[in-house]
Amino acid sequence: MTNASYKQFCPVAMAAEVLCTRWTMVLLRELIAGSTRFNELRRGLPRMSPALLSKRLRELEEAGVVARERISASPDTFAYRLTDAGRDIQPVVEAIGMWGQRWVETEPSLDNLDVELLMWDMRRNLNTDPVPPERTVIEFVYSDLPQSQRKWWLIVERNRAVDLCHVDPGLDVDLYATVDLRTMTEIWMGLRTVQNAVERNALVLVGPSVLIDNMQAWLGLSPFAVQKKLVG
Repeated sequence: MTNASYKQFCPVAMAAEVLCTRWTMVLLRELIAGSTRFNELRRGLPRMSPALLSKRLRELEEAGVVARERISASPDTFAYRLTDAGRDIQPVVEAIGMWGQRWVETEPSLDNLDVELLMWDMRRNLNTDPVPPERTVIEFVYSDLPQSQRKWWLIVERNRAVDLCHVDPGLDVDLYATVDLRTMTEIWMGLRTVQNAVERNALVLVGPSVLIDNMQAWLGLSPFAVQKKLVG
């Protein structure tokens, strides 16, 4: 898979040759989270170049971790799915995430804020059960970002995939959430509660009480958020 071999028979060394090249573990995180299309993977890895993403997918395919399958008549439309070997890596990736959430310093992590990645993760982790069954539109306004990155919309319908829009979808908004990016990232990472952010006016919610009161329940928190005690 790579020329950078440890030249050791140790299984740890052999596994590291497959898994520890740059971007590989976070790419596996995206595949485990359910992304299968190239563009879906790019949204979850916005700072990874398309060329490097293609290279890593090809390497994982050669290692038997990922299988590529054509999903339409188009010769260029593929899905990337984990093989049995790839699915066996899930506990490893989760354990690394749990370790990072518990032991890696928080402040350096919060220096790497990314609104697109945050909204993408919120979109796929959102719990639709506490949301009313009819279509619900939630507009996030990031007050500290430039105009081009400021507004994002989540469109939620029970029993359907949550849609994320960066262009106004032209629908009536049910809940407005005005917040700065750091505060929203802290909430998503499990470092602060919705209630705490509201009480200190870092998060302003306008909309029906059923959505406001249940936001902590429906919000798409990081799967590693439980590893640290929430503030508030």
